[in-house]
Amino acid sequence: MQLARRLDLIEPSPTLAISTRANELKAEGKDIVGFGAGEPDFDTPDPIKEAAIAALKSGFTKYTAVSGIPDLKQAIVAKLKRDNALDYKANQIIVGTGGKQVLYNFFMAVLNDGDEVVCPAPYWVSYKDIVRLAGGTMKLIHTSVESGFKATAQEIAKHITPTTRVFILNSPSNPTGAAYTPDEIRAIAAVFEKFPNLLIVTDDIYEKLSYGIEILNIATASAKLAARTVVVNGLSKAYAMTGWRLGYAAGPKEIIAAMDMLQGQSTSNATSFSQKGAVAALNGDQQVVEQMRVVFEKRRDLAYSLLADIKGFKLFKPQGAFYLFPDIAGLKAAPGWADLAKRTGESDTGKIFSAGLLNEKLVAVVPGSAFGYENGFRISYATSEAQIEKGLARIREFVGALWL
Repeated sequence: MQLARRLDLIEPSPTLAISTRANELKAEGKDIVGFGAGEPDFDTPDPIKEAAIAALKSGFTKYTAVSGIPDLKQAIVAKLKRDNALDYKANQIIVGTGGKQVLYNFFMAVLNDGDEVVCPAPYWVSYKDIVRLAGGTMKLIHTSVESGFKATAQEIAKHITPTTRVFILNSPSNPTGAAYTPDEIRAIAAVFEKFPNLLIVTDDIYEKLSYGIEILNIATASAKLAARTVVVNGLSKAYAMTGWRLGYAAGPKEIIAAMDMLQGQSTSNATSFSQKGAVAALNGDQQVVEQMRVVFEKRRDLAYSLLADIKGFKLFKPQGAFYLFPDIAGLKAAPGWADLAKRTGESDTGKIFSAGLLNEKLVAVVPGSAFGYENGFRISYATSEAQIEKGLARIREFVGALWL
């Protein structure tokens, strides 16, 4: 059967592929430790669920405005003012079915064929495919564990040209947990100010999950950039609402209107009663978010301590999100590496490691090539301490055997 040629531009989600394979092994009765999915293991807080249930019981189950219900838009406006000192009106806000859809609509709204998008690597898996589907081309700024997986303002200046259309900024980052300091953001903003045609999209989905570092939005850092920055955020990570499928964007009204038009011809509105839950999340007591953040920080410290001294690993301590991203280029010197490559049949470092780890130690991680960084892999520590200890003990055993 002939399918659309645009499918040649994209790849299946590697995180979903890993999760699917891990679930298949679980169904066979295998004791799998899953570090693949970027999903909090907490339940959605009760006040949020109760608000959605109340909406259901009251019959709030019909279509809404494509771009979101008025009270949710006002809650988003209030959140952005409260947390980010950013001023928006309701016509500068759009709500979609998750941050991924919002990003997709943004790129579809602003890119023409051949437009250049600059992004530091490692990057979130979907950026590249979404940009390609929208007709754009990706220019990557490769970072390293030594640089803290961050690009400097000087490096960014070398990669942006007057024809660059969009820069993607994700801080804290998926997959590395790297976060830019306020001073770094201000320096980057000074670079962006020199390119008046450049749009910035800032993916803030992990904004509330930071550890010992202040998160500054680039639109807050520079009033000049606010008029050409689109702020993307959502409810899934900070409020443990992954299945609710709610994301939002704030930005120039012309771009938001274009995204609204696109969404009107695709999914239309986000689920009505989910939006009511989101109102409760944004307007309610934020202490529950802080409680989850504290747990994630404790898990980060545990996971880092268990991996920090493994031979062949270079490890960066994340400043946000809930991921570790070890550089494993050093493992290629291990005596057992060539044999592992043969056993897995894979070609790049991260895939060799992750395939062998899943097959032989029943631990699921995501290979680094999915994020544009071949010599690494991603661990999600959004799981219990017991699972972290069990899974990382297996990783230590797996790596130790490679050096024998």
